[in-house]
Amino acid sequence: MARSFSMRGVMGAADRAVQYARNWLLATEPGSRVHDVQEDPRFQHRGVDLLWELPSGEVRGIEVKGDRQPRRRRYFFELVSNLERDTPGCFLYSGADLLVYVFLAQGELHVLPLKAVREWFLPRAKSYELRHTFTQTGAIRYTTVGAVVPVKDVQEAVPEVKYIPFPRRGRAAEDAQSTGEEMPGQPPAQEKPEEDVPY
Repeated sequence: MARSFSMRGVMGAADRAVQYARNWLLATEPGSRVHDVQEDPRFQHRGVDLLWELPSGEVRGIEVKGDRQPRRRRYFFELVSNLERDTPGCFLYSGADLLVYVFLAQGELHVLPLKAVREWFLPRAKSYELRHTFTQTGAIRYTTVGAVVPVKDVQEAVPEVKYIPFPRRGRAAEDAQSTGEEMPGQPPAQEKPEEDVPY
């Protein structure tokens, strides 16, 4: 399921990341359709948040990660989802074709071919720092562990990685009028500021 490191505000970071990813997918392949399967148990276990149905009939699985830390130029690859239960992280088990990593504060969307990035990362995993983050769900608090990997390392090693800056506000507004959809770069007007948290 799409995750970020805080769910505060009217629309949480994870929800915004999914919306931005959805808008980019639809704009990239006109005539395609995007199905949100975050709540579908069949896809939760596969680490797939969206199904991207292309006009050709091909369907691709998409995993979405939202990251709202300012000034960060590093990915957080989730290796252990719940340390207390010893469950593997989405980066390791996801069956998605693409990992859409959204840097919300910077206004950037990165598209990573998940299999190729995973194959590059695993032999080098010990070279990267591990970070812990904590998630509170009701009375339950659990720990997630991930590797912190500089964006440039991945982009240099896996040339298929795509980097897409969000449209500027003027252009986003024009696009939104023509498509009737909220576009990246246009966060919801009612959104409240979110507290900055580490990883």
